[in-house]
Amino acid sequence: MAELEVEIVAADHFVWSGAAKMVKARTTDGEIGILPGHSPLLAIMAAGELAIQPVSGDRIHVEVDGGFFSVDNNRVVIVADNAKLGDAATAGIR
Repeated sequence: MAELEVEIVAADHFVWSGAAKMVKARTTDGEIGILPGHSPLLAIMAAGELAIQPVSGDRIHVEVDGGFFSVDNNRVVIVADNAKLGDAATAGIR
């Protein structure tokens, strides 16, 4: 089964990385869901919640204050102005 390689960084710190089945984010044009095999994309994120469904474990929620994300070859890189993990999001922290 294909999976996404996800990395989230904020302006001043590392936030999370790991393998995921799905990433959902709010962009300036609306909400978008990213699954394995998604077309390459570069988008500006709006402030709000980012949701990640890891390959194993519970869904991870991250509050972001804007930024951007890119998708290419099943790799999702999220660069947020500021980001804060939800309470249950510790499985993928390095």
